[in-house]
Amino acid sequence: VQLQASGGGSVQAGGSLRLSCVASGSIWSIDGMGWYRQVPGKRRELVAAIAHSGSTNYADSVKGRFTISRDNIKNTVYLQMNSLKPEDTAVYYCNIEGHGLGPFDSWGQGTLVTVSS
Repeated sequence: VQLQASGGGSVQAGGSLRLSCVASGSIWSIDGMGWYRQVPGKRRELVAAIAHSGSTNYADSVKGRFTISRDNIKNTVYLQMNSLKPEDTAVYYCNIEGHGLGPFDSWGQGTLVTVSS
């Protein structure tokens, strides 16, 4: 299963971006979907996750500003990022778990988000 992420870019503080990540390949079902981010020299951290049921989980640093959603028909997960801050600057990775020919736990290639002050 391959993931293709898009939507990153450069924005000024206070601006918004919307990330998308679509899964393709032999997919029977998708369980959890999530977004992580990483800056050089630091560990990759969870930003937001959404279960098949629709329940969500957010890092404290993005609560109230970011919204994760999913489209189970399109095998796509989104991250709407509002009120962006310079500390949100990172490479954002999508992660999707599910079942196809076998269980899979796939990562996207990463998309860079740069927020300037």
